Amino acid sequence: MENSLQNRRNFMKVIGLGAAAMVLPGCSDSSFLSAAGKKKRPNMVIALCDDLGYGDLSCYGHPFIQTSNLDKLAAEGMKLTDCYAAAPVCSPSRAGMLTGRNPNRCGVYDWIPHNSPVHLKKQEISVAKILKKAGYATCHVGKWHSNGKFNSPEQPQPNDHGFDYWFSTQNNARPTHHNPKNFVRNGIPVGRLEGYSSELIADEAINWLRNHWDRNTPFCLFVWFHAPHEPIATDAKFMKMYEGHKEAIYYGNVSQMDHAFGRLMKAMDDMALRDDAFVMFTSDNGPETLNRYRGSHCSYGSPGPLRGMKLHMYEGGIRVPGIICYPGQIKPGSVSSEPINGTDILPTLCDLAGAKIPTDRAIDGAGILPVFRGEKIKRTVPLYWRYDSALSKPFTVAMRQGDWKILADDNMTVFELYNLRKDKKEKNNLASSEAGRLEAMKKTLIKLHREIDLEGPRWPKWKRKK
Repeated sequence: MENSLQNRRNFMKVIGLGAAAMVLPGCSDSSFLSAAGKKKRPNMVIALCDDLGYGDLSCYGHPFIQTSNLDKLAAEGMKLTDCYAAAPVCSPSRAGMLTGRNPNRCGVYDWIPHNSPVHLKKQEISVAKILKKAGYATCHVGKWHSNGKFNSPEQPQPNDHGFDYWFSTQNNARPTHHNPKNFVRNGIPVGRLEGYSSELIADEAINWLRNHWDRNTPFCLFVWFHAPHEPIATDAKFMKMYEGHKEAIYYGNVSQMDHAFGRLMKAMDDMALRDDAFVMFTSDNGPETLNRYRGSHCSYGSPGPLRGMKLHMYEGGIRVPGIICYPGQIKPGSVSSEPINGTDILPTLCDLAGAKIPTDRAIDGAGILPVFRGEKIKRTVPLYWRYDSALSKPFTVAMRQGDWKILADDNMTVFELYNLRKDKKEKNNLASSEAGRLEAMKKTLIKLHREIDLEGPRWPKWKRKK
């Protein structure tokens, strides 16, 4: 990756852009120009981890975990200090990313158990469906977790949501993330596989690029790792990197995912695909809170300096690592503190592709292209999260506007208020001293909360089988 980055910098110097070039003058947000002056729609990669904490990468300050490939991606692009998942738990976060809508609008309120009636409805318009219509090749590899009845005609599958090619699991790789046997490729179960899930997912993404993707079309590739979700399975060679640490299985699992991601980036470099590719890496929520698998003792994820973890409405549950890279459009090694959310993926990719964003429904996300230029995002809907089973009770609802975040209970009667720019650890509740601001934000929150609550569908009663 280092050689590739230097080659790109040399190329930009030749054409007079310089290594720190950003958006070319005169380009609109929905139509970037290539160096030759022709309209160029970028290839896109969205890499998502499961339960990776805000503090779990070396470039985000972890003192031990080695993530050299993601550190390089940040050096080539931009690190986001205020990147958020669409929810503090997996399935809703994915629904928000796919639709650009708050997941509660879609009826995905919590993680979706196997055989549940809950699913991302076919009438929802996914970003893959939009991009496919716009001429993109679309592929999903890894954890799907957007329906209960996976690979069944009873519910929409990845292909119904716009993915031409898919190699996916309903939830976790099973029976473990080592040698799983529950992957499905384009509707056909593939049986037992040899290897660890992160490497298998990277293998499939690389294979798709080399053997199935038509180079005459741009592509959008979603790479959704299971790592580091429990139950954790880590190759011994990655655990060996952390000998003497009781957390070796977790630390090694993150490094193993980083290695798999690096292999994908190298394959793209080898195929000369990185120079016009938009790559984003992030996580679906904060780090695991509990050792929920008997005897695993693997919940060693870190929220860094943030309060709370997965399933919390405090920052540690929803603020996650975020790295974006787009050569020639994003200044290498830059850092942005602009708040960005998982719901921003759909409008952003549509802007990059020159595709139309749906206008027949509420879209909560906003395009993040202004961030490439160091500008603020113009939002029409504040950042909003709701999770009724939150461990941060009584607080199950949160909203951020600018530097300010308000938390509320289910009944909108108890509130906390924080200035995240000055207090990202959420230690100083300013609800009393900022009474005027609190009242203004309460009105906005209550209105938005009611609107979203009314839109969300209700599912039939269903009892999960143990």
